[in-house]
Amino acid sequence: MKNLIKALVAFIIGFLLLISPVVVAQTRLGFNLPPGKTKYTVPIELIGNLVVVKVILNNTLPLKFIVDTGIRTAILTDKTFTDLLNINYTRIIPIPGVGGKKLIDAYIASGVSLDISGLKGTGHSLLVLEEDLLQLRNYLGHNIQGILGYELFSRFIVEINYRKKTMTFYEPEAFAKKKISENKKYYAMPITVEDTKPYCMARVVFYDGSEVQARLMLDTGASHALMLNEESSSDIHIPDNKIRSHLGRGLGGDIIGEIARVKLLDLDKFKFEHVITTFPDYQSYGQDYKKIYRNGTLGGGIFSRFKIIFNFMDGFVYMKKNSTYKNPFNYNMSGIIIKAHGLYLNKFEIIEVRENSSARKADIKVGDKVIRINNQPTLNLKLDEINGLFNSKPNRVIRLELSRDGKIIQRKFKLAQII
Repeated sequence: MKNLIKALVAFIIGFLLLISPVVVAQTRLGFNLPPGKTKYTVPIELIGNLVVVKVILNNTLPLKFIVDTGIRTAILTDKTFTDLLNINYTRIIPIPGVGGKKLIDAYIASGVSLDISGLKGTGHSLLVLEEDLLQLRNYLGHNIQGILGYELFSRFIVEINYRKKTMTFYEPEAFAKKKISENKKYYAMPITVEDTKPYCMARVVFYDGSEVQARLMLDTGASHALMLNEESSSDIHIPDNKIRSHLGRGLGGDIIGEIARVKLLDLDKFKFEHVITTFPDYQSYGQDYKKIYRNGTLGGGIFSRFKIIFNFMDGFVYMKKNSTYKNPFNYNMSGIIIKAHGLYLNKFEIIEVRENSSARKADIKVGDKVIRINNQPTLNLKLDEINGLFNSKPNRVIRLELSRDGKIIQRKFKLAQII
């Protein structure tokens, strides 16, 4: 689902600022390349523009983590895993939701080892959630158990090749900066790294001709292309042609907002037209953008169009176009949002049917269970495959076999681009 991950972790970003510098220092130098290596490449999975790596926790438990430039300290979404390994906790901190009411406790586990396909890390700290309120596995349709961030980007220069599905880690002193800067296919975009997070400036132009110079966080943990917060600047406004939708889930509950297009996103050398942009409700998103001084985020919907190299040390991101660079920006043309359930995450329930969508007009309802899509049993599908189908092309016919109140029903509609 587009725009999901940053919405999911929005409520804990502010909390991470409370972790002491000692904890952060423990994680910064934790990862090391194999002996004799100055660069090292690992495979990645791509799930809705999100980068996912396999991680072995304490040399025992295989898990999957999202790689997120917007996260300070590694997060484990379910305490069950660390309890299983008898990992000790050094601190317990209550995590509040919107309004300050306690939701759950978070535990700090120290001295943890993390192995990413041979890239070994020791002495790490993990923020462990008491229970999986984020429900990453259900909203993404894959068994995702955690999030990694600054621990990697502070230690290495990191290249993400979205087309080849690889991530390469370079020792900073061995990285050929001059060679990259002289390569005309790469563009060196200046960034600043503040409080462990990377920022850039971009020009955003609206259809009414107004524009804003936006300070954006570069966030590989967000699947959307662009997110803007209306509260952060008087120059930001939500276009009239918009749809209201569920954007994701945070610790405090569902994130609701508007989805629209902006006329132009200008990243100096790279200019993108008609970019799908999310505008989360301030009350549900829970972020004080004026306090942290950013206007929004760039996410995987932009990064996946490049081979991209993050150089936090020198303050640059190197970007080289790939074959998807000119692909149009689309948003869920079905009007349906689906959640995955079951041991194998191959049972699907509709949790939203957008107003005025062709699915709503076809009498598809919240709570319907999806049994078949275009005559294919959903037991053989992944959630991201279904979302990809819903994002494919206007006027494509979608035939659903649904279970509703114990009865099997058939429904048909066409995908439609509303914005």
